[in-house]
Amino acid sequence: MKIGLFIPCYVNTVYPEVAIASYKLLTHFGLDVDYPVDQTCCGQPMANAGFENKALPLANRFNSMFETFDYVVAPSGSCVGFVKDSYPKILEKEGCLSEVSSKVYDICEFLHDILKINKLPGRFQHKVSLHNSCHGLRELKLGSASELNIPSFSKVKDLLGLIEGVEVVEPAKVDECCGFGGMFSIEEPAVSICMGQDKIKNHINTGAEFITGPDSSCLMHMGGIIEKQNLPIKTIHVVQILSAGL
Repeated sequence: MKIGLFIPCYVNTVYPEVAIASYKLLTHFGLDVDYPVDQTCCGQPMANAGFENKALPLANRFNSMFETFDYVVAPSGSCVGFVKDSYPKILEKEGCLSEVSSKVYDICEFLHDILKINKLPGRFQHKVSLHNSCHGLRELKLGSASELNIPSFSKVKDLLGLIEGVEVVEPAKVDECCGFGGMFSIEEPAVSICMGQDKIKNHINTGAEFITGPDSSCLMHMGGIIEKQNLPIKTIHVVQILSAGL
């Protein structure tokens, strides 16, 4: 199984440790993992800002770079969601098909649904509060969105349950947005920060040491507020927990 490791631009720049943890985790299961070094932004910021035509050359580049892989895997639900849901309509405008949209996966989705792992060797003796990102729940179906009134499930929680010592809790208003929303945080910074503060407060009230989740963008937004306001909690990407001990 040949895996193309898709590392979103901001993860590469701000959280390279998440990229390394993703690589370690995938290779642990004997997969042939390659990181195309010429990959760039997937185009989500341009499209979300209303300039979808600016995302077209990036979608074409992404398509050609990853089309030969069996699966494309990334540690960022929002970027995966964009490639999966938006690339087909963007590329359709110039009569092209998206060769990658059907085989791109969030890393937690891939481990849970494709590899169906049931064992991990790591140990993480900390209490963590699980953050459910909007993209993860509502686009990628990593868990059950509360408004659907369906039986509760969480693929991320299932994976964390494989790690010895970790205690997983969830905050009040469990799937309420953290306020990042990409361009929303730029266009409405005051509202975005207030939403982030409310979300972090709910995480802190669980008594957890860490906020964890699969979407680096949400963790980046909350992490910035935590650092600036010196709040008593930290953020950690779920792949860093899942790869503990590797």
